[in-house]
Amino acid sequence: MYVTVPTTSGRIRGRRRGGVTVFAGVPYASPPFGPRRLRPPEPPEPWQGVRDAFVPGPAAPQPGYLPVMAGLLGEAPPSGEDCLSVNVWTPAPGRTGGRLPVMVWIHGGAFRNGAGSLPVYDGTRLAADGVVCVTLNYRLGAEGFLLLPDGTSNLGLLDQIAALEWVRDNIAGFGGDPDNVTVFGQSAGAIGITALMTMPRARGLFRRAITQSGAGHHSHPEDVARRVTERLAALAGAEPTRDGLAAVPPERLVAADRALGREIAQAADPGQWGESAGGGTTVLPVVDGATLPERPIDALAGGAGRDVDLLTGTTTEEFRLFLVPLGIAPRVTDEVLHGFLAGLGLDPVRARAVYAAAHPRATPGDLLSAAMSDHAYRIPALRVAEARAAQGAETFVYEFARPSPALDGALGACHMAEIGFVFGNLSGPLTGPDAPQDLSDRMRGAWTSFARTGRPGGTGAPGDPLPSWPAYGGRRSVLRLGDGAPAVHEDPGAGTRKLWERLRQPLPRGPRPADARR
Repeated sequence: MYVTVPTTSGRIRGRRRGGVTVFAGVPYASPPFGPRRLRPPEPPEPWQGVRDAFVPGPAAPQPGYLPVMAGLLGEAPPSGEDCLSVNVWTPAPGRTGGRLPVMVWIHGGAFRNGAGSLPVYDGTRLAADGVVCVTLNYRLGAEGFLLLPDGTSNLGLLDQIAALEWVRDNIAGFGGDPDNVTVFGQSAGAIGITALMTMPRARGLFRRAITQSGAGHHSHPEDVARRVTERLAALAGAEPTRDGLAAVPPERLVAADRALGREIAQAADPGQWGESAGGGTTVLPVVDGATLPERPIDALAGGAGRDVDLLTGTTTEEFRLFLVPLGIAPRVTDEVLHGFLAGLGLDPVRARAVYAAAHPRATPGDLLSAAMSDHAYRIPALRVAEARAAQGAETFVYEFARPSPALDGALGACHMAEIGFVFGNLSGPLTGPDAPQDLSDRMRGAWTSFARTGRPGGTGAPGDPLPSWPAYGGRRSVLRLGDGAPAVHEDPGAGTRKLWERLRQPLPRGPRPADARR
């Protein structure tokens, strides 16, 4: 069955299957190539008649993953110029008067990979639960996050804002409430959402946010961003200007970005690359003083985004996804571990002892994974919750603890292990063949409850599948999911958390130094 819906650019036709109608590959902006390349997004060209919205649009140009990682995470569809599109799943297009909550997913992928159309992000189950689900593509890598000499930056974030403006202007026709929009995303998507919470141009475009394994520390100050642009341009054989870079074929910029990642991973002075030290990322949101006025964690500590409801959390063993499949974990020695701990600002002897006490029988590779999980994910998420609590803004914090069965269980509860449960898509490699449906039901129920009301359940009402779940505050309450019955823990992992008490903190209010990595 076909369903037609009007949009600001023209009418589109989607397919209804069961109780959900899907509209795929709907442009929210014009193709960002040719004369539009490396420029802010522009509205799509209107069309006449009815446009079929049956097939997702192309992905943004990207390098893809190494084969072992691609088998776990999935490859994006082929890239193409018309890459700025959304996909919409709705249970009731045009029939609710625009009253359903809207959930807009922003995908991860280290700001250089991914697409909103990956099978794990299929929004059918969420729509069947009574929300309008939207996924989107945005520019990645050099196309999306370089700082150009004229001050242009954060094009990928401006794409996300353009998609949210499309939602504001069009979602009522799909049954959604433009005044009740929740952005949710994971990893780079969650980092982008945290930035959006502090960006003046995004104000009023969403009411709530869910950030999974990504928070407010990962950005580049202008000096690091300029260094990234200049080095990437040199690797691409281009001048570090808009015209110089726009003359380079996209695939050459992608190759240069990949080469830069290798250089950063091998850098003798990793500090010169800020939050990209180690090479897991190259480009990041840029604190340019205009589109992104401050490092997001610092802006949140100053009160930015306190009117946005927030649900945030991490997985228990985030970093195992990056160490285990590539065979890095067994090669980590105590000497390597001590060097990493010192590089993170920790006392290596004390930190090793505390992490070893928290993880009995752990290898040096296991301890490195635990420390990096804290540095990159858990501690930044807690800093966001702490900063908001100081501003009187509630934040609900979760921990996802269900180990993935992939690679014979060696990944543990790793980065991305929760995504299939949130969407109700339980056939992927990270969820495994016998994924518990009740865990997905609980998580989808919490996420959709939060989208409706700003509270993720846990109210103590009869029939609520979650225990009483208070906001994060003085008792440091965290809901743990996935390792038995859901339970609220007070200050879980307190011993390792205390190692970081003076690290990864927001900067004091006042003048900002150029390098805010800390």
